[in-house]
Amino acid sequence: MNNSDASSPSIAGSASPRERLRLSGPSVKLDPTTHAVRGDIADLELAHEVFAPHYARALAYRTKAAAIVRAESGEDAEQRAQLAAGDVFCVLDISGGYAWGKTEDGTPGYVVMTALSQS
Repeated sequence: MNNSDASSPSIAGSASPRERLRLSGPSVKLDPTTHAVRGDIADLELAHEVFAPHYARALAYRTKAAAIVRAESGEDAEQRAQLAAGDVFCVLDISGGYAWGKTEDGTPGYVVMTALSQS
């Protein structure tokens, strides 16, 4: 039997990316205060749990100085977390001068783009 045969059974841990990301049940409603999911986009890591029009793979950025992670874009939006200089912020979307993504512990939110540099 040819190892590249598409009909051959998968070996545990060697499933194709399409099989690993397959939504295998109903989409669940995830809390956007604890998961990187919005109405238009979700973290690729959540593809097996939630349906979204678009998915993004997080890109690591580092903070140039202390920065605030906010619930929405804008200086007066609720603060969700504080980042120190050099901390990693995983960016999923950039728009209007803000990056939307998540902290290393998974807290989602917005950080002003000028506070970040690509790692």
